[in-house]
Amino acid sequence: MKQILYVLSLVLFSLTAFAQKKNDAYQYHIQRTTSPIVLDGKVDEPAWQTTQLAQSFWMVLPMDTSRARVPTDVRMAYDDQYIYLSAVCYLDTVSRAQQANYMVESLRRDWNFGRNDNFIFFIDSFDDQTNGFAFGTNAVGAQWDGLMYEGGKVNLSWDNKWTSVVRNYPDRYVLELAIPFKTIRYKAGITRWGINFSRQDLNSTEKSAWAPVPRQFPTASLAYAGILVWDQAPPVPGPNISLIPYALSGLSSNYQAKTPTQTRFDAGLDAKVAVTTSLNLDLTVNPDFSQVDVDQQVTNLDRFELFFPEKRQFFLENGDQFANFGYTNIRPFFSRRIGLGGVPIRFGARLSGKLNKDWRLGIMDMQTGSTDGAGPGGAPLPAQNFAIMALQRRVFARSNIGVLFVNKETLDNVVVNDKPLYNRYNRNLGFEYNLASANNLWSGKLLYIKSFTPNQTIDNAVYAGNLQFTDRRWLLLGQWETVERNYTAEAGYVPRRGYGRATGSIGYTFLPKEGSILSHGPLAQSSYVFDPAGRETDNTSYISYSFTTRSRSVFTAWTATDFVRLLQPFDPTNSGRETLATGTEHSWKSWGTVFVSKPQRLFTYGFTTRYGGYYANGTRLNLTADVGYRFQPYVSLAASASYNDIRLPAPWNRTTFWLVGPRFDLTLTNTLYLTTFVQYNEQVKNMNVNARIQWRYKPASDLFIVYTDNYLPTVGQPNNDVIPFAIKNRALVLKWTYWWNI
Repeated sequence: MKQILYVLSLVLFSLTAFAQKKNDAYQYHIQRTTSPIVLDGKVDEPAWQTTQLAQSFWMVLPMDTSRARVPTDVRMAYDDQYIYLSAVCYLDTVSRAQQANYMVESLRRDWNFGRNDNFIFFIDSFDDQTNGFAFGTNAVGAQWDGLMYEGGKVNLSWDNKWTSVVRNYPDRYVLELAIPFKTIRYKAGITRWGINFSRQDLNSTEKSAWAPVPRQFPTASLAYAGILVWDQAPPVPGPNISLIPYALSGLSSNYQAKTPTQTRFDAGLDAKVAVTTSLNLDLTVNPDFSQVDVDQQVTNLDRFELFFPEKRQFFLENGDQFANFGYTNIRPFFSRRIGLGGVPIRFGARLSGKLNKDWRLGIMDMQTGSTDGAGPGGAPLPAQNFAIMALQRRVFARSNIGVLFVNKETLDNVVVNDKPLYNRYNRNLGFEYNLASANNLWSGKLLYIKSFTPNQTIDNAVYAGNLQFTDRRWLLLGQWETVERNYTAEAGYVPRRGYGRATGSIGYTFLPKEGSILSHGPLAQSSYVFDPAGRETDNTSYISYSFTTRSRSVFTAWTATDFVRLLQPFDPTNSGRETLATGTEHSWKSWGTVFVSKPQRLFTYGFTTRYGGYYANGTRLNLTADVGYRFQPYVSLAASASYNDIRLPAPWNRTTFWLVGPRFDLTLTNTLYLTTFVQYNEQVKNMNVNARIQWRYKPASDLFIVYTDNYLPTVGQPNNDVIPFAIKNRALVLKWTYWWNI
């Protein structure tokens, strides 16, 4: 196995190229303005007239071989405090003759890219083609911003201070925005940044970009960004300190425990200190995360722990350096292990950012308090300290080498029968090489991690590697991972240990030049899992065929075979019932479909189907549906439903689960939102109602009112009466935050 990884390492290094940047010829020269710019959606100030005009965008979809049909004009300027951008987005008047002038979901911030007419631009402020910032709006002015990582992904949970205005006209919409230099991170003295402008027009089904991007990649791909050339080095913004205090008051009632209503009042403080223009220090004291959206529930029929993403603002900036180390199911650090489930965070600090163009640094330390009843079996959970260090060095064109160290330390351990209940410490030290070729066609990773825990000195490592090739037609992937049986990541997310997995994928895309089908093609995947003795424990082999129409609707049909040899008892309904025995073998075949409708209509929908075998020679039927309707631009209605019908021999017999989740969004303005989310989960016998009002009264400053109910859907009484919805618990929270720049 190690020989295979050695060969893979040679391949990864040999594929790395010292190539010139792909779109180096696309250069926008930005100049300092000497006259004021007013954000009013008119673009009539003299300052705009002397700037360079970026136009003649390239089409990315439906085809990437010609100029865009729908025109877009972009201009940029700057002064001592702000970067300014204006975009005139002309409408496709031919196809819109009988339709509205725009297509959007709502005025809600960080909208769904695929369902909105929009303009976005991407800044690579270190010109390293890996990390950056994204800003934009939809056609009615709802803002969209995020942190860029891994060369083309955007984390939309990040919010910061900037302003924008959109004005609508019969034949166009006009965007003007101003981004403070204090909002972004960049190295002082650098006069070349990466930049690209992206436009989506749903009625013409056209997505376009200023610097051309191949259709198989998102327009956010920094490998294909052009160059932003400054007439002089961007100004150093001076002292850059932000204080973000919060105050919170709330009521909560636990009807199941029949305890009195609890009241609470909390206050805390976050601070951001720009150590340099590219290195940021985040501090937090007694933080609270009540504004975080409720997690999307799922019907869980998996044998392993499910993953829910981090949404808390403190952990997000430069968070990719910590959270994306490893693979999806091999994460030595996962920030949701800190401070959830009633465990208080007392204080924390994080220093993160760029040391220079080639080096990134991340250091974080978090201290939690002790909590009664939060440990296993209701045991007390002592105070714990989490210390993480990440260092990354760019090599070659776009690749990097990373090191991660994670230390979880238990303070004042709980002793049961003269033995400590928790490990005194758990440490992880990892190294990885991430390949990203200059042309974005090749990507890959080599990974080694070792854990350190008292009394575990052998079989406590992870080693893995993968290589992927993606071009306009071909997708090829090979991956191997080994997680030894004693590897432990108490501050990470590693749902399975003691296995080796081999995975391979191959796909091909046909690109018709005419007709209603934009693309179609097959995809085949296979994954084999082995125990430490080399015996097969799992296999999933999957083949699908997908069709994408020129109107952007997608239909996929698939079939799969599965094999499982259980390594521990498992309830196939995952609802606390009888279990299948360790060592039993199960195999089955299944098939299914996936459909997503075109996004241009006010009414959108999608569905999936799955039917086939299941554990113990049983069968499983799964049907899901998603529908949405929008009353532009103020109201968005959505609903999702999932139905599972599992048929097994006795003692399980037939089991059915419903999961239903309607959502209502009312956006009175682009700063005032009401969201109501209802989730009925039959598997866990819970119905959750979450209603949230958010008023962004100033940039990055909010007032939240959050109401939450949890119900038991049906409860039988001693006299055989049935209560349809018995309240389990209820909470009302009022929270105020303010972003104050010093």
